[in-house]
Amino acid sequence: MKTKAHTSSKNTGDQSEEIIRELMPRPFGRIGQLWVALLIVICAVGLFFYIQQVRDGLGITAMRDYSTWGIYIANFVFFVAISLVGSLISAILKLSGAQWRTPLTRISEMIAVPAILFAAIVIVVDMGRPDRFLNVIFHARIQSPITWDVIVISTYMVISLLLLYLPLIPDMALLRDRAKDLPKWQQKLYKILALGWNNHPEQVKILHKSELYLSILIIPVAFGIHTVTSWLFATTLRPGWDSTNFGPYFVSGAFMVGAAGVIAMMYIFRTFYKFEKYITDKHFSNMGKLLVLLSLLYLYFNINEYFVPAYKMKAFESDHLKSLFYGRYAPLFWAVQVFGMIIPIIVLLSPKGRKPLPMFIMSIFVIVGAWFKRFLIVIPTLSHPYIPMTRVPESWQHYFPTFKEWWITASTLAGALLIMAILSRLFPIIPVVEEIEEAGLAKGENQTT
Repeated sequence: MKTKAHTSSKNTGDQSEEIIRELMPRPFGRIGQLWVALLIVICAVGLFFYIQQVRDGLGITAMRDYSTWGIYIANFVFFVAISLVGSLISAILKLSGAQWRTPLTRISEMIAVPAILFAAIVIVVDMGRPDRFLNVIFHARIQSPITWDVIVISTYMVISLLLLYLPLIPDMALLRDRAKDLPKWQQKLYKILALGWNNHPEQVKILHKSELYLSILIIPVAFGIHTVTSWLFATTLRPGWDSTNFGPYFVSGAFMVGAAGVIAMMYIFRTFYKFEKYITDKHFSNMGKLLVLLSLLYLYFNINEYFVPAYKMKAFESDHLKSLFYGRYAPLFWAVQVFGMIIPIIVLLSPKGRKPLPMFIMSIFVIVGAWFKRFLIVIPTLSHPYIPMTRVPESWQHYFPTFKEWWITASTLAGALLIMAILSRLFPIIPVVEEIEEAGLAKGENQTT
């Protein structure tokens, strides 16, 4: 019996060492270095154009009196949407007891934190003069949905940061004690971030309780952040925005694109870091089923969003819908519906479609479709005001972003991806201590059986 127990303990120790070795943060390879370099170049050029925008004003964009909002706001809504993945994976699936979510929690938070950070940055970019953001703080009006938006985005950012950081503490302590071959600055970073963690039962109790409270708290905040964002549109008297459906419409779409974002990152990390043992086909299958459910829910709200005004066909709503269904924006509108929602649903309903590669392709369809969906929410509506303007240049009545506007937008997306890349370089992508605990638990259960 003693020999058997000793062998079991040794095997468990070997398994733990194997998990630590496989999940340890690694330096970028050649492809990773090229990827980071490309993102830095895009960000640098975008910063250069943004400095021009601050100097010369929003005149460098295509926004005019008709289209006072452009792709900056569409990009803001997209970032807010994809940031909700943190609450979906870290909170909702955790509270529902879905054990398979463990390898995906940190990936989801590594997406959520940069996304919500750049959502805030994009708003400042859209203001033209960044100093005007101070007016939102010093001269806030509680009647304004913009004030509510600032409050809920700030709250969500803090909670997302905590949900990323707190589960990292045991891993930081593990790296502090085991990763002796890493550069000195990296070891020092892990020592600081570990906060003196020594796996004391009281520390574990406080950490688990904190994670539980944050998981509960982030759910209403997550629903609130996209509901309030939708109110920025719905409380404005414009064709296409004057809708009580906007709150759940935005929330369901946000969860859908957030799930697609996690699937895309799952595939990338699994491929380049050889994580087939930890991010399995079962994880892809479960996420595929979840994405189908969220897509069907979003499809319902899409039908509801367009059916009611199409049935009534009021004058200005009619002009707006015609531009979407068979007018200027029809090719983009139908491409978004078909490639961003219908095709992914059909493909993912099949077990073969829920394999890693098809799911990665479908998730890219959903993400790209979701971005252009936000473009269609913002731009066409502004082209159909209730009181049309007269005696303005023809070019003012049609909006298409300038090259600099596109590049500044692309640089914010590149900036979010750059932060994700840095986080994945410095910290374990999959929770190491949780994987060790689950492996030990599974082994114990098998022995008992």
